[in-house]
Amino acid sequence: MTRKLGGGSLVIATHNAGKLKEISALLDPYGMKCISAGSLGLPEPVETGKTFVENALIKARAAAQASGLPALADDSGLAVDALDGRPGVYTADWAERQWFEGEPGRDWYMAMGKVEGSLQQMGPDVERGAAFHCVLALAWPDGDHAVFEGQCPGSLTWPPRGELGFGYDPVFVPNGYAKTFAEIEPSEKHRISHRADAFAKLVSDQFGV
Repeated sequence: MTRKLGGGSLVIATHNAGKLKEISALLDPYGMKCISAGSLGLPEPVETGKTFVENALIKARAAAQASGLPALADDSGLAVDALDGRPGVYTADWAERQWFEGEPGRDWYMAMGKVEGSLQQMGPDVERGAAFHCVLALAWPDGDHAVFEGQCPGSLTWPPRGELGFGYDPVFVPNGYAKTFAEIEPSEKHRISHRADAFAKLVSDQFGV
């Protein structure tokens, strides 16, 4: 039986204000007061894991131990079947610009191009199946933890379509849809997304909903 959150404060292992706001909105109905690792001045741990689960646990455990409070972390990304699950845990890394490519930062169009280029090298009949994955890791200061995994299967298209999403959304078509994630209204995307799947499992386990 999984240990339960008893209400009160929960550290969200992120320095991203947008992610804190999104997760807070999801957990507020269950009496959780969410505070970010960034607002507590906690350092960001180095993500050395080879899987989404490993990286989520690294972040959650670091935040829990440093704060003395239970902590929640997520790790997510795109896994392409024909590329043996890549970019996977390196989803964001594929978008990193090098110093000689301009200002440091992330170029998601470049990242989408890397995926498409890799597929095209495999020929016109290459399998284009892919899935977005999300792992949510809960950790307590004493080392106890729980993990919840969600996914949204689909396929990749080219060229990119839509202006509503971010990351690889413009090339990802979820199963059962003709539109990409970047063409689907945000409310609908959030209902069917990998993150929604993982959160539904967390809420069911922790709060019985």
